[in-house]
Amino acid sequence: MPAWLAGPLRDSLGDLAAYPDHRKATAAVAGRHRRDHDEVLLTAGAAQAFVLIAQALRAARRPVVVHPQFTEPEAALRNAGHTVDRVLLREADGFRLDPALVPDDADLVLVGNPTNPTSVLHPAGDIAALARPGRVLVVDEAFADTTFRPGHDGEPESLAERRDLPGLIVLRSLTKTWGLAGLRIGYALGPADLLARLAAAQPLWAVSTPALAAAIACASPAAVAAEREIAAELARERAHLVAALAGVPDVTVPGDPAAAFVTLRVPGADQVRLELRKRGYAVRRGDTFPGLGADWLRIAVRDTATTDAFVATLMDVLKERQ
Repeated sequence: MPAWLAGPLRDSLGDLAAYPDHRKATAAVAGRHRRDHDEVLLTAGAAQAFVLIAQALRAARRPVVVHPQFTEPEAALRNAGHTVDRVLLREADGFRLDPALVPDDADLVLVGNPTNPTSVLHPAGDIAALARPGRVLVVDEAFADTTFRPGHDGEPESLAERRDLPGLIVLRSLTKTWGLAGLRIGYALGPADLLARLAAAQPLWAVSTPALAAAIACASPAAVAAEREIAAELARERAHLVAALAGVPDVTVPGDPAAAFVTLRVPGADQVRLELRKRGYAVRRGDTFPGLGADWLRIAVRDTATTDAFVATLMDVLKERQ
C-alpha cells in the first residue's frame, strides 16, 4: 500500500471516538469528478448503493438488468420486491451492448461498464443512448479505474463526469486498484435530487472514518496519476494473457477484454476449474452469471511470469482431459 494511502488510514484511527464526518471526503470526490458536492453520495461500498437504489426506487415499474454482469444489483432489486427483466447480451456480438435491446418502457436500467465478468468496455455513446427522461440509468463503473487507452488521459468510456444525461447514476468503488475491499468504500454520482432519495434510505454514519480517509486520499492528484500508471501496466499484462490464451486449443476469449480479468469459454470448465485449484490456481466459475454457463471461467490478469505458468498449467489440464 502506498504511503500516501497508508498514512491517512493510520492517522484516522485517532479519530474513532467521534462520529464520521463525510464532508471533506465528499468534497474530495466531487473535485475529482468535477461535480457539485450534492451530486456525490458516499456509500459503504458499491454494494450498498445497489441496495439504496432498490429501496429508494420502489416505484419503478419495469426494472431491467443488462447481463452478463455482477449479480448483486439484480439480487438487491429482487430482495426489495421488484420484478426484474433481463437483457442478455450475446457471445456472438462479443457481449457488446446494443441499446435497442433495452425495452423502451424500462424506467430503471442497470448496466456495468466495464462489465464484470465479460471485461467488455461498452462505448460511452451506447451507454448514454439509454438515458432518457423518466428513466433512471445506473452504470456500475466499479472497474473503470482498471481501464486504459493509449493517448487518452483519463478512464476511457467513463460517464462519471457527465451531468447532461437525465437520470444517470454512476457507481464507483475504491476496492479494486487499491485493494480496500475490507474498508467498504464507494460512491454514487448523479443528479442531486435523485441522490437525495438514495441518501434518505441510507443508515446514519454509513461510511466509517477510515473509509472516508481512504476516499480523500484516493481522490488526490497523486492517486489518480498512480492509478493511470497501474492501468497502463495492467493493459500490457492483459494483452499478454489474451495472446497466450489464443494459443490454447478449445479456449475462446470473446470480445475485447478491457478490465482486470478475462472471461473465457472452454468445454468442461467446471472440472477444469477444480483441476486448476488442485495445482494452485483459483479461477472464477462463470455459471453463476446469467447469460453464461458451465463452460465459462473468469481469469484475473496477473504479471507475465504468473500468466505464463498459469497458461502452461491450463494446457496440461486440457491435454490430460483428452
